[in-house]
Amino acid sequence: MAAANAPIAMKEVLTLPSIGINPQFITFTNVTMESDKYICVRETAPQNSVVIIDMSMPMQPLRRPITADSALMNPNSRILALKAQLPGTTQDHLQIFNIEMKAKMKSHQMPEQVVFWKWVSPKMLGLVTQTSVYHWSIEGDSVPVKMFERTANLVNNQIINYKCDPSEKWLVLIGIAPGAPERPQLVKGNMQLFSVDQQRSQALEAHAASFAQFKVPGNENPSILISFATKTFNAGQITSKLHVIELGAQPGKPSFSKKQADLFFPPDFQDDFPVAMQISHKYSLIYVITKLGLLFVYDLETASAVYRNRISPDPIFLTSEATSAGGFYAINRRGQVLLATVNEATIVPFVSGQLNNLELAVNLAKRGNLPGAENLVVQRFQELFAQTKYKEAAELAAESPQGILRTPDTVAKFQSVPVQAGQTPPLLQYFGTLLTRGKLNAFESLELSRLVVNQNKKNLLENWLAEDKLECSEELGDLVKTVDNDLALKIYIKARATPKVVAAFAERREFDKILIYSKQVGYTPDYLFLLQTILRTDPQGAVNFALMMSQMEGGCPVDYNTITDLFLQRNLIREATAFLLDVLKPNLPEHAFLQTKVLEINLVTFPNVADAILANGMFSHYDRPRIAQLCEKAGLYVRALQHYTELPDIKRVIVNTHAIEPQSLVEFFGTLSREWALECMKDLLLVNLRGNLQIIVQVAKEYCEQLGVDACIKLFEQFKSYEGLYFFLGSYLSSSEDPDIHFKYIEAAAKTGQIKEVERVTRESNFYDAEKTKNFLMEAKLPDARPLINVCDRFGFVPDLTHYLYTNNMLRYIEGYVQKVNPGNAPLVVGQLLDDECPEDFIKGLILSVRSLLPVEPLVEECEKRNRLRLLTQFLEHLVSEGSQDTHVHNALGKIIIDSNNNPEHFLTTNPYYDSRVVGKYCEKRDPTLAVVAYRRGQCDDELINVTNKNSLFKLQARYVVERMDGDLWEKVLNPENEYRRQLIDQVVSTALPESKSPEQVSAAVKAFMTADLPHELIELLEKIVLQNSAFSGNFNLQNLLILTAIKADPSRVMDYINRLDNFDGPAVGEVAVEAQLYEEAFAIFKKFNLNVQAVNVLLDNIRSIDRAVEFAFRVEEDAVWSQVAKAQLREGLVSDAIESFIRADDATQFLDVIRASEDADVYPDLVRYLLMVRQKVKEPKVDGELIYAYAKTDRLGEIEEFILMPNVANLQNVGDRLFDEALYEAAKIIFAFISNWAKLAVTLVRLKQFQGAVDAARKANSAKTWKEVCFACVDAEEFRLAQICGLNIIIQVDDLEEVSEYYQNRGCFNELISLMESGLGLERAHMGIFTELGVLYARYRYEKLMEHIKLFSTRLNIPKLIRACDEQQHWKELTYLYIQYDEFDNAATTVMNHSPEAWDHMQFKDIIVKVASVELYYKAVHFYLQEHPDLINDMLNVLALRVDHTRVVDITRKAGHLRLVKPYMVAVQSNNVSAVNEALNEIYVEEEDYDRLRESIDLHDNFDQIGLAQKIEKHELLEMRRVAAYIYKKAGRWKQSIALSKKDNHYRDAMETASQSGERELAEELLVYFIEQGKKECFASCLFVCYDLVRPDVALELAWINNMIDFAFPYLLQFIREYTGKVDELIKDKIEAQKEVKAKEQEEKDVIAQQNMYAQLLPLALPAPPMPGMGGFAPPPPPPMGGMGMPPMPAFGMPPMGSY
Repeated sequence: MAAANAPIAMKEVLTLPSIGINPQFITFTNVTMESDKYICVRETAPQNSVVIIDMSMPMQPLRRPITADSALMNPNSRILALKAQLPGTTQDHLQIFNIEMKAKMKSHQMPEQVVFWKWVSPKMLGLVTQTSVYHWSIEGDSVPVKMFERTANLVNNQIINYKCDPSEKWLVLIGIAPGAPERPQLVKGNMQLFSVDQQRSQALEAHAASFAQFKVPGNENPSILISFATKTFNAGQITSKLHVIELGAQPGKPSFSKKQADLFFPPDFQDDFPVAMQISHKYSLIYVITKLGLLFVYDLETASAVYRNRISPDPIFLTSEATSAGGFYAINRRGQVLLATVNEATIVPFVSGQLNNLELAVNLAKRGNLPGAENLVVQRFQELFAQTKYKEAAELAAESPQGILRTPDTVAKFQSVPVQAGQTPPLLQYFGTLLTRGKLNAFESLELSRLVVNQNKKNLLENWLAEDKLECSEELGDLVKTVDNDLALKIYIKARATPKVVAAFAERREFDKILIYSKQVGYTPDYLFLLQTILRTDPQGAVNFALMMSQMEGGCPVDYNTITDLFLQRNLIREATAFLLDVLKPNLPEHAFLQTKVLEINLVTFPNVADAILANGMFSHYDRPRIAQLCEKAGLYVRALQHYTELPDIKRVIVNTHAIEPQSLVEFFGTLSREWALECMKDLLLVNLRGNLQIIVQVAKEYCEQLGVDACIKLFEQFKSYEGLYFFLGSYLSSSEDPDIHFKYIEAAAKTGQIKEVERVTRESNFYDAEKTKNFLMEAKLPDARPLINVCDRFGFVPDLTHYLYTNNMLRYIEGYVQKVNPGNAPLVVGQLLDDECPEDFIKGLILSVRSLLPVEPLVEECEKRNRLRLLTQFLEHLVSEGSQDTHVHNALGKIIIDSNNNPEHFLTTNPYYDSRVVGKYCEKRDPTLAVVAYRRGQCDDELINVTNKNSLFKLQARYVVERMDGDLWEKVLNPENEYRRQLIDQVVSTALPESKSPEQVSAAVKAFMTADLPHELIELLEKIVLQNSAFSGNFNLQNLLILTAIKADPSRVMDYINRLDNFDGPAVGEVAVEAQLYEEAFAIFKKFNLNVQAVNVLLDNIRSIDRAVEFAFRVEEDAVWSQVAKAQLREGLVSDAIESFIRADDATQFLDVIRASEDADVYPDLVRYLLMVRQKVKEPKVDGELIYAYAKTDRLGEIEEFILMPNVANLQNVGDRLFDEALYEAAKIIFAFISNWAKLAVTLVRLKQFQGAVDAARKANSAKTWKEVCFACVDAEEFRLAQICGLNIIIQVDDLEEVSEYYQNRGCFNELISLMESGLGLERAHMGIFTELGVLYARYRYEKLMEHIKLFSTRLNIPKLIRACDEQQHWKELTYLYIQYDEFDNAATTVMNHSPEAWDHMQFKDIIVKVASVELYYKAVHFYLQEHPDLINDMLNVLALRVDHTRVVDITRKAGHLRLVKPYMVAVQSNNVSAVNEALNEIYVEEEDYDRLRESIDLHDNFDQIGLAQKIEKHELLEMRRVAAYIYKKAGRWKQSIALSKKDNHYRDAMETASQSGERELAEELLVYFIEQGKKECFASCLFVCYDLVRPDVALELAWINNMIDFAFPYLLQFIREYTGKVDELIKDKIEAQKEVKAKEQEEKDVIAQQNMYAQLLPLALPAPPMPGMGGFAPPPPPPMGGMGMPPMPAFGMPPMGSY
């Protein structure tokens, strides 16, 4: 069947490799397609990535670097679901991402592995695990919900699909499993159907299934159907079925009856099986797709077969529904994305014609609105109508495909049916059926509405329009307008009857809607007329309408100026202004005239409106000079100023300050240049200085930066306006740092009498010139001295201030300044008053008035400088009496007491408040001892040391230093650089320390001597203290110090001190002695204090005498001592002696070191004794393990066996491993046997050459590694029987198989290896690797068994691997077979052709060549057969006839010179009408002189060079060949050449037929002349008969008459006369019938008029109307028709007759 006529159209949408997808990833596990929107491909090389292909733009794939085990795109949106297994677990991590938002939506960690998943809806994922099925919603935070558990029939199945119905109440899970043993190639399918409501499952056998909804007649609710396909093998029979059943039948409602149909698989596809099922909801068709590319199409309602074809030569592994197209997508292994759709133009004719299923064809056409069933539907409709089944006919018309019955004829047909009493009229039945099925067309809507309007049921119309059941039209609107204008307007709008809609809106005065509607539909009404109409009644509405027009796209349809003039003509100034203000908002240059116009009309009529417009600043293109003049006339001086551009105009207007708002005037100055502004300011001051000063000041303040501060100041100074200067500078002062500005402000304020402001500025400002200001204020002599006080106080002019105030007799301000302003400056005031010789009483009174607020120290300093300190005695005593603790007060008082010598020592020792340094310094020159007293009291170390050194008071200094106990002070006085150190030390030793009774003081002194590194002096001191029976003789610390100092400074005295002293720290001093390398002294100390361990350590570590240590150990007999000796012996390598000492010490702590040393020294017998002692003290695995090892090293195997039977803590595994590593295999054997470590035992036995035992142990270990070690050892030892036992346990592991094989082969044990593999075939766990490896071995070493092996186990082989082996070993026949089994037909064909002597088999090659994918192989096969098997080439070409380019095949055979060889093939394919085939066959027929076949070929196949062939054979020696040439010329339209050739060969019949067929009169008549010339009278007669239609009668008769051939022309003449008389009779008959029709029509009109007159008689009588000219009742009757001559009757006077009115 041609593809164009097939009911299902196939199209290749895309090939995945073409967009960069590697073919290795085009598999079921890597490619997913959840809908017709996206394909998702998961790649793992060269890097992990996910490719998302949007089917709307497939050539722009989105590639993202994502690592996952599976990826699914959401069916509707760009949401990606990812699944990845967590490393080291069987758990899966699920994530959902929104690609557009680049955000993760949800994630979940499944506790078990998800083996299959799928989007069951856009919001739900279905997850299938080994045991259960879950649903996971992408909304919210929900986790997967368990739906059901898998049934037993799906155990060990590969899940290939999971679906749910739209209501999610029915779920189906589908899996496949290996087929039955007797037919393993046929995969078994299993299905689990689950009901959510019933929570029940049903297990079925099925390979594919899908849900659908179907509406059963009589049931308003759709039924849920499931369709599933099965293919089973039972009792040697294969059964293939398609089932359609209803799920959850609705009780009491019609249900869907179960359907089933056979699936017919061709013989070549017996092992094929369904892999997918898609149901087209658009056409209700079931698509069943098989693995090998077969497509079955069935009707859902009847399960009738519609179509079957192979759609892909490659296996299909994935399908998805193409919802909008009503088909499906399929992806095959080659990466083709195929789209299958219904061929709407051919499916219905196909079903009705080739399938002869008329009912199905009609149903398909109705369901899918498909063409092709028009005749059937019309015929059925007429039958129903004839049977008066009007309801069924109405339903059929309503459902007719493409609305072929929805015509006026059908409505008229129903109208013509008479209405039976008590029954619904058929027309209403028809319309009712149409309304229930959908929307009525325009004609139907009009007819139904006419009925409803006549019955005044307007509400029905409203309901139907609301439900969109009627198609609106202008005629329908006109009809409804008679009853409802609003409803009519809705209809007009829907019908897009624009003029009617505009008219309706105008009637309703909804002019705004006119614009909106016109814009929507693109209609242009008469806007000017509409605007004028609105203006008459609603000016504001006219404004709104005009504004709406201005906002229309494409601009306002009416000129703005025209609209404005319309408003102004009616004096609607406000409305015109409102319109112009709105439309002129864009402020465009082309609107300059309108801007000027709107301002002019308002400046003349409403100046305030114009002012507001100008204030908004919305216009900038109007005539500014014109508007400026109008503004000045209207009194809008500010606007005039803004618009004038000349200085004289501005000066003229600006002086009108009385009418200008000051703030506006100030703002205007901001627009002027600096020079113009200053000129205007001068004019204003000249006109009215006092009145305009405030404005000028405000302008200067506002624009001082632009005008310049200096210019403004000069302006005010020019008019001597200090008041203006004061106000101007007052605003500028806070932002200025110019000293001159601040001074001028102070000056202006002073001259205007603003004393308070002068005081404020002098107090707050930091920028005026203080000296200049002070001088100005002193010269101004203001009555208030506070400004001057501020300046002098802030800038340090207090003496000048005091002098000014004192000399001007302003003593009150002096008191006020000191008491209130700044008491801190009182000392300066007092000092200046003393300089000015002010009376002391005033000064004392001033000081006493301040009292505690007065700073004492500067006051004392000022008085002391002037030698007037006694002046303060009363003041200071007064402060002390008030309880003052001020240091300065007491310092001053102390100085006064010292000068008066009034018991100063008492003051110095008892007064706690004075500063010792200050007073001491004051006393140094007066009395140094008083200074020492003051310094001692204040601990002024440096000052005291200096004064005592300067005055040689060392005894006082020594006592002070000892009493202070200060390390820093000691360090300072004992510093070698101190020239007085010796004198001080002498006083300390002789006086200070002997006098001291404080241990702390002694300790501090000793520490200071030690710190100063004076050991000899310290020893001397300590001997005096410790050895001379002082209070500190028995002092523990001093004895320690004495010995330690001696160790450091004089070691010769140490032994003496050790013997003489008893109360010292022996351990500590001993350690110090050791550090000082006084080992004998240290040994004596430790021995004296019975510290035997430390003593023996000194002997061992320092004196290094092991003999003395052993002797000492025998003397003291302490375990600790022996332990130390043993450790030393161990370090010295005396291992046996050390072990003996450890045993004496009973010390097990050092067993690790002992073990290590014993192993190094190889003294295992001694080690055994030691470890037996250690075992009694500690329970350590190390000890027990070393003991076993020591037994093994001493070959005491019996004791090992006894030991391990006893309780022990040895780590026997580690011990055994160690013995094994040390090659102590016998001992290791004992250990491994005891702990049942069969793996290690087996290896050990191998080392001992005990192979049988090793095999037994390996069997118990059952470890692959152990089996390999034992196996390889047996192979090396040529124990092949045992090696085979081991090998059988290894090769069942896929990963270890190759290692065993390589080991055998590397050692040349090929037969043994083959025997091993052959034995492995019978194992229960035999896997593909064994079969494959055996095949490889056969290929290498036993070629004769290879083919048998391949055929027996083709399904269990790793074919690619075996292909490589066969290719390497050049086994071409077997290689070909393997390629066939692996579906690599291209390679199979190539192998056969390249190695034909071994691989070629004709029948096999035919099967291969039809399945290859590369077209070039077809033509390579043609070459191959031409060269090697030309006798079979036609058989091969017949197989390829549907696949090859016939032209190319012919070219190949032609070039090879074997064209005749493929004649049978060309005959078979000539029906395709290929030019090359036709020409080749025609060439062969010519050579063979087979003119019958040649003519047949020419008749049936016209695609060849006709003229070339004719020219080639027109001179052929064979007559029939020349006839064929003439025939060809005739077919090619070369009539003259054909006739000439026929005449040449006397084939007159052919010449006559050619002339007749040419249709050319000249040729026929020339032929008649030729026959006359040749005297062929019979031929002349025959030619007249044959060319009857072409020959003119006069020519024929003339030729016959002239040449005396009337007799031969007579038959022609008779025929001609008969023909023409028949035509005349027919014309007369037609004329009579036409006359009858005219009469019948006239009679019918008369009957109608008569009936109207009958109704008129019922009316009341009235006078007849006067006759009208040309009107009927008085017209003469028409004359009778004129007959004869075949003319039609004519009315009287050539005018048509006029009937009655």
